[in-house]
Amino acid sequence: MPNYKSPDNSVHFLDDDSFAHLLPAGSVSISDAEAEAIIASKVVPLTYAQKRAAEYPPMTDYLDGVVKGNQVQIAKYISDCQAVKAKYPKG
Repeated sequence: MPNYKSPDNSVHFLDDDSFAHLLPAGSVSISDAEAEAIIASKVVPLTYAQKRAAEYPPMTDYLDGVVKGNQVQIAKYISDCQAVKAKYPKG
């Protein structure tokens, strides 16, 4: 798959070179390794808060337990949240 780099350092992938006319002006062909390096340099690591947010159980689990008066379900939700906090500590 042909890779191209535009003047603003964006990487573009084409199914084949017949689509090259769709690229931004000044784009140049680059290797797979160059494309991967450019993409890797733009990856921003997630913060601990983003990692936590992605792994917390849904709040509906907690609310369901409250509505039902199910203390076991509420305790499990809290325990699951504390496990995520321990996995991704602040700072």
